[in-house]
Amino acid sequence: MSTSKGSISQFIEKYYLHFNAAALVDAAKGYEAQLNKGSKMLVSLAGAMSTAELGKIFAEMIRQDKVQIISCTGANLEEDIMNLVAHSHYERVPNYRDLTPQDEWDLLERGMNRVTDTCIPEEEAFRRIQKHIVKLWKDAEAKGERYLPHEYMYKLLLSGVMEEHYEIDLKDSWMYAAAEKNLPIICPGWEDSTMGNIFASYVLKGELKASTMKSGIEYMTFLADWYTENSKNGIGFFQIGGGIAGDFPICVVPMLYQDMERPETPFWSYFCQISDSTTSFGSYSGAVPNEKITWGKLDIDTPKFIIESDATIVAPLIFAYLLDM
Repeated sequence: MSTSKGSISQFIEKYYLHFNAAALVDAAKGYEAQLNKGSKMLVSLAGAMSTAELGKIFAEMIRQDKVQIISCTGANLEEDIMNLVAHSHYERVPNYRDLTPQDEWDLLERGMNRVTDTCIPEEEAFRRIQKHIVKLWKDAEAKGERYLPHEYMYKLLLSGVMEEHYEIDLKDSWMYAAAEKNLPIICPGWEDSTMGNIFASYVLKGELKASTMKSGIEYMTFLADWYTENSKNGIGFFQIGGGIAGDFPICVVPMLYQDMERPETPFWSYFCQISDSTTSFGSYSGAVPNEKITWGKLDIDTPKFIIESDATIVAPLIFAYLLDM
């Protein structure tokens, strides 16, 4: 057992000995080994991890340089900021399985958008951000400037214009921690998020040009350059959930190797996924890591881990281990 570790880490080393529990410990040690040898790490966030308040521990991972690049959905990008500025207006619904269609309609009429057991307040969360972010979009367009979705969010946070609305400790916002470091973020499919929908509405009204927002292709080309510049000692891939947040960035390796014809491109040096998807359904998200060898993403000897469990339980424990908690 690691004597330098804190009580949480020692607990999981002592009691998490088999099955998914053992996979959790193995993956955490594999992640730590990657960092110790000078490799960088990409963490991908799918699902509603920001609304699950993963920022309480993930922000510290960012501050302590345990993650060097993030890939996330547009929802995770914005929902961390929503929690920052509207936390006291959120409502928890522990009996969400018992809700009737009428109960759900009542939540809609109150402006409470439900994510499993948590309701996000539309007026305080979405609209509070909207008026400020729209100004940034329009100011950029007036200057003939274009930025990626997360870059506008960084500008918003670092400008301080929403400070009066902060309702949680700033250290618990992973987006603020990332903005302070100007950490690279990949946000594929941003258009399907609330802010993406709002941006599209301004394009439809003729108030903004679609080109004022840089595209997913530009995210991919940015990632290609970043991977090329940073892969000397390896880059690991830690995937929370499935979907586009993981599918998009992992493809950069075969793109560089096959489509750019750069056979010297190294494979991802570590892979771990926390998944609850079922392999037999044909889902890519549930595929065992070895399948990625056939696509030119992972090497034969890349350390590979899959933890078939709930990311809201598993991710904080792995992060606690990496933070010596």
